Amino acid sequence: MDDLPKDKKIILFDGVCNLCNASVQFILKRDKMDRFRFVALQSVLGQKIINHIGIDTKKADSLILYEPGKAYYSKASAVLKITKELGGFYNLMSVLTVLPKAIQNYIYDYIAKNRYRWYGKKDTCMFPTPELESKFLQ
Repeated sequence: MDDLPKDKKIILFDGVCNLCNASVQFILKRDKMDRFRFVALQSVLGQKIINHIGIDTKKADSLILYEPGKAYYSKASAVLKITKELGGFYNLMSVLTVLPKAIQNYIYDYIAKNRYRWYGKKDTCMFPTPELESKFLQ
């Protein structure tokens, strides 16, 4: 995966999930240090990254944070790493790390399992505006 930016963290997200798309918009507005790039899990590149890092595609259904050449995080770990990168007030989310990882992921899985029912689903992945197009990898 040599064509990925090495100095950016890549967020793989469910491109048809309204909650995931709202989360991407939330991160975009707060990524003042330009640390993140985004890829829909359903895209060709999303699938290539998932295969490259060896994640079972049946378990990669909502959010993955990938640091090219370094590590990847999923579920609650990904959310907590992202909020830490956003800094400021969002660092307070790190208090959740005192919870056992099993509890963190139980909460994450519960939300992920119900996200379509609670927030809805689109028929296709979102298309970024021209101003934000550079933030999305293809």
